[in-house]
Amino acid sequence: MTLATIAAATGVSVTTISKVLNGRGDVAASTRILVEEHLERLGYARRGESRSEFIEVVLHELDSNWSLEVIEGVRDVAASSGRTISLSVNGDRYAPTEGWIIDVVRRRPIGVVLVFAGLPPSARRTLQARGIPFVILDPTGDPAPDVPGIGSANWQGGVLATRHLIELGHRVIGAIMGPDDMMSSLARIDGFRSAMSSASLEVHPEWERFGEVNVESGEQIAGEVLAMPETPTAIFAGSDLQAMGVVRAARLRGLDVPRDLSIVGYDDIPLASISTPRLTTVHQPLRRMAEEATRLLLRMRGGEEPATTRIDLAPTLVVRESTAPPDHPLHPSFTTS
Repeated sequence: MTLATIAAATGVSVTTISKVLNGRGDVAASTRILVEEHLERLGYARRGESRSEFIEVVLHELDSNWSLEVIEGVRDVAASSGRTISLSVNGDRYAPTEGWIIDVVRRRPIGVVLVFAGLPPSARRTLQARGIPFVILDPTGDPAPDVPGIGSANWQGGVLATRHLIELGHRVIGAIMGPDDMMSSLARIDGFRSAMSSASLEVHPEWERFGEVNVESGEQIAGEVLAMPETPTAIFAGSDLQAMGVVRAARLRGLDVPRDLSIVGYDDIPLASISTPRLTTVHQPLRRMAEEATRLLLRMRGGEEPATTRIDLAPTLVVRESTAPPDHPLHPSFTTS
């Protein structure tokens, strides 16, 4: 098969086809998709295309609290197979930008690990047409069912956190999650609600809040909740950073953690074990997720079809110093009937 053959079949010039093959950016998106789809049908890119022996890791931000765990997990498995890694910071939490796919085709890695909620169909088609396997490492979302992905059992994590507080004796519990358009936030709060329901405890909608995954958002939302006439004795936060914000808000109101307010976080970032108090949290196995994503990628690179496109790893509860039994079975603002 030659470029002229492809040109005749698609009605696209040889020059433009060459630009697509070399990852040039000056090609209309519709034309690029047409050529890539034709290349995929013919298997053109999968035969003998040389590549550097590196795996590309793509993140939407470099947050030292968790991205280092991901990077090191990929690097360890890559190194054990004689490969290196490259790092790209691109896009938002949903997907990389359209321009990234042009650059990755030019770089020609042996595969790509993406830390996003998903990947646009056009980018998926391009990677598949060029024979570049990819895996979504997905701590926050829920990729399409036909996209290989490694995630975490967020619903189970929400149950673990809430049951811990209930077993300590808390009966009035609030929840502060990340953005409500993230599948992880919705799954974790569903786990919270399920645990509360199974214990026949009332869920108070005014204590269920969504915000950004940072300290400032946790502090702001917790401040609003703790300023209400009726307040919880414990709060489950959907991230450790939000939990640290809750600690700040409690201290500003003269509350002691955990004597007056118990707090559970999520992720088990390095700061959780050295904060004051040391944070009880749900450990999300980020490094293991990265390792499993890389192993899956290498198997796909070797021609193996994955038996399943989605693997969720189990979280675990890490009990430290930010949780304790409440002073009273019920918060003072509530009375028994």
